[in-house]
Amino acid sequence: MTRLTDAHGRQIRDLRISITDRCNFRCLYCLPETEEAANFYKRTSSGAPRPIQHEWKPRSHFLTYEEITRVVRVASGLGISKIRLTGGEPLLRRDVPRLVESIAALPGIEDLALTTNGFLFAKYAQALRDAGLRRVTFSLDSLETGNFKKMTGRDGLEELLGAIDLAQKLGMNPVKVNAVVIRGLNDHEVPAMAGFARKHGLVMRFIEFMPLDSGRAWQADHVVTGREILTQLREAFELEPLNDEHAAATAKRWRFREGAGEVGLIMPVSEPFCGQCNRIRMTSDGHVRTCLFSLQEHNLKKQMRDGAGDADLAKWLQAVVLHKEAGHRIGQAQFQQPDRTMSGIGG
Repeated sequence: MTRLTDAHGRQIRDLRISITDRCNFRCLYCLPETEEAANFYKRTSSGAPRPIQHEWKPRSHFLTYEEITRVVRVASGLGISKIRLTGGEPLLRRDVPRLVESIAALPGIEDLALTTNGFLFAKYAQALRDAGLRRVTFSLDSLETGNFKKMTGRDGLEELLGAIDLAQKLGMNPVKVNAVVIRGLNDHEVPAMAGFARKHGLVMRFIEFMPLDSGRAWQADHVVTGREILTQLREAFELEPLNDEHAAATAKRWRFREGAGEVGLIMPVSEPFCGQCNRIRMTSDGHVRTCLFSLQEHNLKKQMRDGAGDADLAKWLQAVVLHKEAGHRIGQAQFQQPDRTMSGIGG
């Protein structure tokens, strides 16, 4: 089997698929459109985020579930074995369990996961599990009700905590929880969130704040580095490193010496892991991105709707991946923030 390989010798095994760019949250690090977000940025060096006007696209603008399944089938024949469904908030799209079922049935797909803010999870959890979903990742940026609303733009903490508990009861394993850490906002909660993970046996990931917000308000001084986070964690817990992850893993991991669960650090700003990256992304409107921070996109939807066969799509994907970037340039003078936000790209 011919595998997807880029010019740097990296084999691509992970495809992250956004199925909608819509979201019911307005997170400060992605779509900072709330008064709380504006007030936070006003008291920092960057000023308030620029206003954003959303233009909702017609349904035909986005890939159908049949088109998404076809892409996965072709990609799996090229060595893609991990699929993650993202958004926006993926559960805002209708009938997601149907898509999960169609992807889960494809040969070669070894890992199928979903990233969600959890607000609607209870409504679809059993159907998703029955359809073949085995893993889920939740976004949890605060355990304090007021701070949660400030970061996400809505009161949704209780729903999210209930969703995490439900996912565990349904046997999804592991249940992962992501927190974007922003200086002066939720960095004081790092020990509490780690303690929550230890108590409930969760995989907790702390993520450095990246320049993917729609308001272009990101500044380097907002970033709490992974080393700073690790210092907090080691002051609060006895940790043991976990070294069994594959080379392309995004997180550096530790387990608690006492208690269940683990913590990890994703450090794209201070310690980029580009050299081993094995991921590509597909947006909800059918564009392939070879890096989270790509300035160029490749229109796969047009290829399909112009009548390309599966063999043609496979060759097209191979040509696109061959030009995958060596790495991003965050922190360098040449860095340019992509036009799309994280909500539009897919996490």
